[in-house]
Amino acid sequence: MGKVINNPHQANVPAIVTSAGDVLAANTSRQGWSIQNVGTNPIFIRLATGASTTVFHHVIKGGTGDSDGLGGSYAQFEGSVYSGIVSIAGTTPKLVVTEV
Repeated sequence: MGKVINNPHQANVPAIVTSAGDVLAANTSRQGWSIQNVGTNPIFIRLATGASTTVFHHVIKGGTGDSDGLGGSYAQFEGSVYSGIVSIAGTTPKLVVTEV
């Protein structure tokens, strides 16, 4: 899970996440967030806990090779930014989560 930052001018420490589950805790100070798929399989994102391949809000494609920069991403940095729990699901997920 990403480190929650209280200063909106700092981002969490980047780390590669390789397991399904909650990837961001609820954070009412969140200014923005993103998930980039750096693996080869699709990742399913739910704006709540309990993401699965059948219960999700967004799906982001995998790359053609491991960490090749071609995987999809999803972000919220403008307008209404979701501040609740974010969870992911997928087969052998590999992703980077950013929270500001």
